[in-house]
Amino acid sequence: MEEISVVLAGANGHGRWHLENLRRLVPRGAVRLVGVCDVEPPGDEVTAGLGAPDFDRDLGALIDRTAARVAIVCTPIHTHTPLALAAARHGAHVLLEKPPAPSWARFEELADGMDAAGRACQVGFQSFGSHAVAAVRTLVEDGAIGEVRGIGAAGNWVREEHYFTRSAWSGRRRLGGADVVDGVLTNPLAHAVATALRIDRSDRSQDVVAIETQLLRAHDIEADDTSCVRIRTARGTVITVAATLCARQAAEPYVVVHGTRGRITFWYKQDRVLVQRAGHGPDEQLFGRTDLLENLLDHVADRAELIAPLSATGAFTKVVEAVRTAPEPSAVPDRWWQSVPGRHSPRRVIDGVDSAVEAAAGSLQLFTELDVPWAVAAAGRVRSR
Repeated sequence: MEEISVVLAGANGHGRWHLENLRRLVPRGAVRLVGVCDVEPPGDEVTAGLGAPDFDRDLGALIDRTAARVAIVCTPIHTHTPLALAAARHGAHVLLEKPPAPSWARFEELADGMDAAGRACQVGFQSFGSHAVAAVRTLVEDGAIGEVRGIGAAGNWVREEHYFTRSAWSGRRRLGGADVVDGVLTNPLAHAVATALRIDRSDRSQDVVAIETQLLRAHDIEADDTSCVRIRTARGTVITVAATLCARQAAEPYVVVHGTRGRITFWYKQDRVLVQRAGHGPDEQLFGRTDLLENLLDHVADRAELIAPLSATGAFTKVVEAVRTAPEPSAVPDRWWQSVPGRHSPRRVIDGVDSAVEAAAGSLQLFTELDVPWAVAAAGRVRSR
């Protein structure tokens, strides 16, 4: 097996996950970490077990010096486009963290630049690598649950207040004139949106016909921490995604396909699928997963097609653009949320949000259509595109 040289841009935060993944792959002889790009050199403990990678604050210079063939870009959202393009111009293929870009204009700039450089860009939607996606599609297309009535997705997550102060761009819609769009649907629970579109075979930009957004926030931030979006696809499917970072209790996010004779629920972080349909008992299965870095390495070696190419995130980026251009998120009135102790800092919990998120995914309705009191009180705005 050919050993492919890799550099990592962004060694902290989620970058630590990529370092662990590299520790898994390096002993197999498939990859070698030759460089790290960050604002400060990482400590030896950060890259322990990965040799002695070079360091530079300039990604292009690092790629030139190390002759890296692949760059992992795991940096703030508003730096994704310039860093991915810098990597490509200096000859590296790219594994780019989601969301790929904070606006449609930046996404088009990224796509055009990657094409011009002749380099591949794999986007870090790890759920796309789940073998469950193909299984769910097959069940749907074989009519296992009848005609599809729509697709819902739900994400009840918990984040403490320090999550929104961990960096200058956290919880921001823009920073220093640059779009960031660090909202619940576009970053922490972006997989819920992208996976629902993927299951519907509606992941390209032209597959989206209309988008309605309802953006709210309980925290003192610019971006949304509790929101829902309803997407209408060219296939005629209605997709409603609801998510919050202010849940009473954290739960595994899921995508659910509603049919006329049953439903299929996919817990995409667990690769777990539950089929419930008329005339049959519940059927639950676990599936395997293909790692996106391994897939990119195979692609570079001409052994595989990309699982999550940039083009397959066009529909998701249309949702990012709808969130970016929507009215500013409405504040949930103080009487509808409480501050409770967290492990490291307090966290805010919106009354009844857990059930509201589940209800939106189950009914394909937005919060205000469900008469959720805090959404109505906040005058939750809906915008169509």
